[in-house]
Amino acid sequence: MVKNRVIGEAYRGLYARLKRLPGLQAWAETLRSEIGDYFENPGHGDFERWARVLSELPAVEPAAELTRNIPILGRPVADPEALRDLLMQLHPWRKGPLNLAGVAIDTEWRSDWKWQRVRDHLDLGGHTVLDIGAGNGYFGWRMLGAGAECVVGIDPTLVFVMQWLACRHFAGDSPNYLLPLRLEDLPRNLGGFDTVFSMGVLYHRRHPIAHLERLKTLVKPGGQVVLETLVTDGDRQTVLVPEGRYARMRNVWFIPSVAALETWLAKVGFADARLLDVSATTVDEQRSTSWMPFESLAECLDPDRPDRTVEGLPAPVRAAWLIST
Repeated sequence: MVKNRVIGEAYRGLYARLKRLPGLQAWAETLRSEIGDYFENPGHGDFERWARVLSELPAVEPAAELTRNIPILGRPVADPEALRDLLMQLHPWRKGPLNLAGVAIDTEWRSDWKWQRVRDHLDLGGHTVLDIGAGNGYFGWRMLGAGAECVVGIDPTLVFVMQWLACRHFAGDSPNYLLPLRLEDLPRNLGGFDTVFSMGVLYHRRHPIAHLERLKTLVKPGGQVVLETLVTDGDRQTVLVPEGRYARMRNVWFIPSVAALETWLAKVGFADARLLDVSATTVDEQRSTSWMPFESLAECLDPDRPDRTVEGLPAPVRAAWLIST
């Protein structure tokens, strides 16, 4: 059964790695049971259909070329159109781009642009990394390509986990893992990560200060946090609180100015936060494609004033920080 074979094999290496890492050893056994229980009953009506897609993926020679701008996973297959049809059943593909066994996946986000904004500021050599809100694990491949020893991503969206399992089918036993968990599902005593990423998460949190405090507990002393989030113009007192939706998203709670967020970081004890980048999100960076055919950023902006959302709020601008602990 695909659930036992593919999923069981995907996480076996992670449990062994965690047992060797100070601060993460106790998590290994409880995680094995938790993941097993989750996939026995994931509670999603499309799970069996997605699992069949995984079972029908063609056998290939595993490979992972991770130093190029687009991760290339697996050697090319003889019938790329048939593979494309299979992978398309796992849409929407949001983070990428990716190349799976010769099939180019043009995702909604040009996540490589976000990566380019932070990569030259990072030293991930030998690091064990936690990626919160990892989506389909795209950034994990980029982190391994930048020298990370092991990446553990968490994301509760099941279709993204199934996409990662498809990627792993072609990549082989690479130490990029994706757990179907929320941040709240992690044990409170974890603190063994060299680097923690929180990109595109903070504005979805009802309690952003609590999120920042939790990040501080997850990284080991001397480690680092990469934080990326929506920001707005203003001084250290400025925080945009959408009354309803923001860019048609229901779950956007707080969008601080750069100065306000840096005040929050100082309040929770992050003394060394370096602003890396501030960039407006454009319709070239986030857009509909055949791999994500639903509405995207263009439909969320005022057609007459592209600097405003359809709700009349400032259009998306994102900032990234590197925080040392």
